[in-house]
Amino acid sequence: MREQLQSDFDKIVKISKLSNEEIHFKRNFLNNFIKRGFPNRKQEDWKFLDISQIIKKNINDLTFFNDYSQPNKINPSIFVDGLEHNKIIFINGRIEKIDFNFEDQNKIEIIDETKKDISFDYKNSLIDLNSALTDKVFKILIKKNYTLKKPLIIYHSTNDKTKSTNINLRLDFELGENSCLKLVDYFANNTEKNFINIFYNFNLEKDSILKNYKVDKSRNNNLRYSFNNIEQENNSVSETFILSAGSDYFKNEINCNLNGEYSSAFINGIFSLKENQQHEIRTTINHLVENTKSYQLIKSVLGKNSKSAYQGRIFVNSKAQKTDGYQLSKAILLDETSEFNAKPELEIYADDVKCSHGSASGSLDENSIFYLMSRGLNYQQSKELLINGFLLDVVEKITDLEIKDLIKNIIGLKK
Repeated sequence: MREQLQSDFDKIVKISKLSNEEIHFKRNFLNNFIKRGFPNRKQEDWKFLDISQIIKKNINDLTFFNDYSQPNKINPSIFVDGLEHNKIIFINGRIEKIDFNFEDQNKIEIIDETKKDISFDYKNSLIDLNSALTDKVFKILIKKNYTLKKPLIIYHSTNDKTKSTNINLRLDFELGENSCLKLVDYFANNTEKNFINIFYNFNLEKDSILKNYKVDKSRNNNLRYSFNNIEQENNSVSETFILSAGSDYFKNEINCNLNGEYSSAFINGIFSLKENQQHEIRTTINHLVENTKSYQLIKSVLGKNSKSAYQGRIFVNSKAQKTDGYQLSKAILLDETSEFNAKPELEIYADDVKCSHGSASGSLDENSIFYLMSRGLNYQQSKELLINGFLLDVVEKITDLEIKDLIKNIIGLKK
């Protein structure tokens, strides 16, 4: 892998317009990744789903060269219908379009940070890989006292130019004081067997609100890793919803630092896996000051040979009195070959706190199915009704009504 990486990196350098300083900066990250390699089960955070082995098994001869110099044609069929929205379109990791036409242009600033040292102090080899091979890096700045009129949908798409390729992309977001951003990540990949590595960094200033909805619904054979770092100041709110259903492998990782008093973080997620899929959500919520709150609810419905994992960590600093932290995970196993793993963690150094966690898994209740069949439904309809009711509890936690209806339509849920 070392030779492949260095060779592909040299190809990228040849066609890029990077300065010697930028090349040196990226090569340092490349060397860091080479030293660490892909994460594996020897690391505690990767004990359930070993991405190193999964890449070896699912992708033959993974390449790291991606020609970002060539534009890609946008296929309008990937767009979400029935919802007016702003757009950022990634195709093969290259930004093809940034469109904020619904907004006041003087309230949003798009800053090219490609040539800046935007390293992130986190011991994660996949972030090193991302920093080494990412093309353009932009910061989206939402200015003070501005709420976007329409949601922003980021489309993640690929075309037939890429196969068995590592794709890396990064965006930074800064929400000014008393601003609000509704952000939907929509995964619409038409190609197969790529490893897609995504990194977002969010900075939420005082009284700002972030609502981030990640939708991976269409079945595909890609492998994905997504890392969100969220920094929150006083009275800020972050809401993250994850629909994890389409890809062969998807790990969503969220690190949230509640730095300001009365800041709060809400994370809700659904695993809806059919066959032979492996998905994971790992969260770390750091309560660092007094009067902060976090809430997490993750539910799984797992088909034949599918596997999901939820690792949720709540850390409470000694200064973080009056913390309120809650996490709960539940799973329905539809087959004896399906598997759910949960690892809840509470690390608390303050005494005036309210923190709890719970986890449960099992099969569908046959008595409930029998009852529904006695009311006129067949066996399959009864199963679907029970599953919908199980998942609807998570979707109802979405606070934006327009996005909630969109998610329900995508999943096929009814009230």
